[in-house]
Amino acid sequence: MWNQFFLLEEYTGSDYQYVGKLHSDQDKGDGSLKYILSGDGAGDLFIINENTGDIQATKRLDREEKPVYILRAQAINRKTGKPVEPESEFIIKIHDINDNEPMFTKDVYNASVPEMSDVGTFVVQVTATDADDPTYGNSAKVVYSILQGQPYFSVESETGIIKTALLNMDRENREQYQVVIQAKDMGGQMGGLSGTTTVNITLTDVNDNPPRFPQSTYQFKTPESALPDSPIGKIKANDADVGENAKIEYSITEGDGSDIFGIITDKDTQEGIITVKKALDFEKKRLYTLKVEATNTHVEPRFLYLGPFKDSATVRILVEDVDEPPVFSRPAYIIEVKEDAQINSVIGTVSAQDPDGAKNPVKYSVDRHTDMDRVFNINSGNGSIFTSKPLDRETVLWHNITIIAAEINNPKQSSRVPVFIKVLDVNDNAPEFAMFYETFVCENAKAEQLIQTLSAVDKDDSFGGHQFSFSLAPEAASSSNFTLQDNRDNTAGIFTRKNRYSRHEMGMYLLPVVISDNDYPIQSSTETVTIRVCACDHRGKMLSCNAEALIHPTGLSTGALIAILLCIIILLVTVVLFAALRRQRKKEPLIISKEDIRDNIVSYNDEGGGEEDTQAFDIGTLRNPEAIEDNKLRRDIVPETLFMPRRTAAVRDNTDVRDFINQRLKENDIDPTAPPYDSLATYAYEGNGSVAESLSSLESVTTDGDQDYDYLSDWGPRFKKLADMYGAVDSDKDS
Repeated sequence: MWNQFFLLEEYTGSDYQYVGKLHSDQDKGDGSLKYILSGDGAGDLFIINENTGDIQATKRLDREEKPVYILRAQAINRKTGKPVEPESEFIIKIHDINDNEPMFTKDVYNASVPEMSDVGTFVVQVTATDADDPTYGNSAKVVYSILQGQPYFSVESETGIIKTALLNMDRENREQYQVVIQAKDMGGQMGGLSGTTTVNITLTDVNDNPPRFPQSTYQFKTPESALPDSPIGKIKANDADVGENAKIEYSITEGDGSDIFGIITDKDTQEGIITVKKALDFEKKRLYTLKVEATNTHVEPRFLYLGPFKDSATVRILVEDVDEPPVFSRPAYIIEVKEDAQINSVIGTVSAQDPDGAKNPVKYSVDRHTDMDRVFNINSGNGSIFTSKPLDRETVLWHNITIIAAEINNPKQSSRVPVFIKVLDVNDNAPEFAMFYETFVCENAKAEQLIQTLSAVDKDDSFGGHQFSFSLAPEAASSSNFTLQDNRDNTAGIFTRKNRYSRHEMGMYLLPVVISDNDYPIQSSTETVTIRVCACDHRGKMLSCNAEALIHPTGLSTGALIAILLCIIILLVTVVLFAALRRQRKKEPLIISKEDIRDNIVSYNDEGGGEEDTQAFDIGTLRNPEAIEDNKLRRDIVPETLFMPRRTAAVRDNTDVRDFINQRLKENDIDPTAPPYDSLATYAYEGNGSVAESLSSLESVTTDGDQDYDYLSDWGPRFKKLADMYGAVDSDKDS
């Protein structure tokens, strides 16, 4: 009876390792039976002697690779090949030896623990495993120990838990620790195998250090012109902690400048920035002393026994003097002046002083951009404002000007102040009609009949309301055909004084009305009401008036019509005079002085009398420029000496001029853009040359032999010089 064999692992002998022997009861020892092995490793790892049944292992076996092998054995008849017994199964179990050292799950462990922790505070747990069989002996029993890291840390031998072993370890003194842990099998006994691992332990920060200023007193300087919120200096308290535990909040706890200065915390640099909260004045206060406190924002209560987590320092701030512009006594001025104020009368005064210790003198001026009309001026020395032009409340009620105060020694230092000048009303405007009144009265009107209601307006202001009185002018009060009734409500009515009016006797009445106000001084004006006498029907509806029908009350008046007629007459007279002057234009003589014997440029600008004027110029000359009649003399001047012009041989009629003129005439007749009235068309044609031929001295050189210049002597004194020059040339040739 058998079911398993045992075999040691890692056999180091030179022969095959014997495992065991199989034997059947049917085996008589005569070699008739044959043993066969099958299963795990049969024929490779394990072989069997088919005659004896001995089993052997051919290789070294490792339990950690395969601890158990299952095989099957059978005995068969060698001759027939039939089994003599049923197949039997058995196992080969590999016995363990201590051939594996403990292995940690990590080569390097990283852990952290807060600084100042108590002894025995858990840090981290390390774990090592042994591949040997834990059920066979102590090969897999592991024990932990610390090789490096004492006396700061310790490890539990059975669990591998690392704990703190030293009290009050301070991160600020040392932050990193390296601990080496050993794991050994065989229960730590001699001969056991071991493995090691490294544990890097970091002390994390806690707020166990208060902030500290490196110095107890700080001093800064700032000009008095520093603007609000501008920085003037930085201070910083040092904190040995890091991160959240090193955050600091700065504050001003006391001092004579706590309301003048402020401090803010820079979150990035943990600095306290001192800033200006209010305007500084060197002349009022030159030195400020502050007490600044730095406090941790995050405090752990268990470390409060170490002391308050804050520190304080003294800050002294010196204010430096700068040249400041003058300062007005008020931010703005309001001045009231009556509109009847005399020119150059003082209406108010502004005042400004140099706030600096030097007290430089100040001069005043008006910003002319705010007073373009130069209505006001100012005394540059004392700041008194006076008028330079008359005021009129009805035109401008408020004058808003700006006064400039500048230091005399340094005009760049200047300041401005607005001055609002209100013009007060005085009764300087007389009341007048609210509109132009032109009414009518019917010829058949009855006495005491209302024909028009009058109202008035006044440009002046009246806080209690205007009160106007109406009356007829003294010259019309007794002789007027109308009466005026004051209604005592700023209106008045015009009534008829008699029955019936006649257009033939008087077609229009001009009624003068005096309007007065009740203010002081009393102002009054005389307005005129135009009343026309018109024909009306029985219901009083106007039909027509004597001179013209009163169609619309806003029609043109007689004066306007007369002015229009005068303008038309003046325009007509101007046109007639202009036309007459054109017809009688004065002709200027060609030669102004007989004593002037120089050559003159003569202009022939006579347009002639038209086509019927046959005495002015002969058009035939244009057709044949070389033809000239002997009896045609110049009509614009009277020559002093008559002479006979040198005759030239006649040439045939030149028709190109005629063709040229006809062509231009045809072009102008059929031109669609030509104006539909008489216009000047220029038919410019130079022709074949002048009848006098060329007067050039250059050309004359070639023709001197054919020329006779004696006739130049007959042309009078003006050509004497020319006759002498050419006459002398002929004499030289003859000689």
